[in-house]
Amino acid sequence: MSVVGAICFGCGLLFVSLGAWPIFGFLGLDVLLVWYAFHRSYAQARQFEEVRVTPDEVVLTKVSERGARQEYRFNPFWVRLQVTRLEDEGVTALELTSHGRSVTIGDFLNPPDRASFASVFAQALASARGRRPSAT
Repeated sequence: MSVVGAICFGCGLLFVSLGAWPIFGFLGLDVLLVWYAFHRSYAQARQFEEVRVTPDEVVLTKVSERGARQEYRFNPFWVRLQVTRLEDEGVTALELTSHGRSVTIGDFLNPPDRASFASVFAQALASARGRRPSAT
């Protein structure tokens, strides 16, 4: 941020000396927008999800960027992983569903990572149920 700020400040002084003083304000706005983008990126990097699969239960813990925790518990014999695929994009959404209740999972993952997670989760769920994994 210091480098971006210094470059914009230097360029702003050049434009002020040439008589184009409004450019100085726009360069300051650029620095503010870059700072905001970094701030949001670092905040979103603090959120995560943890999935635990045991023969007794499936536990999904979601932790927001502010540290708020939500925990969802499912019976491994009743929970289903709903995978939404688009032909040209791959896996676009994952949901755990059970008894009319559904929870979105892995929103922050890219499509190949969602597909990988879906495969590993299906294997873990089949193992918890005590049988071979089914194709998802």
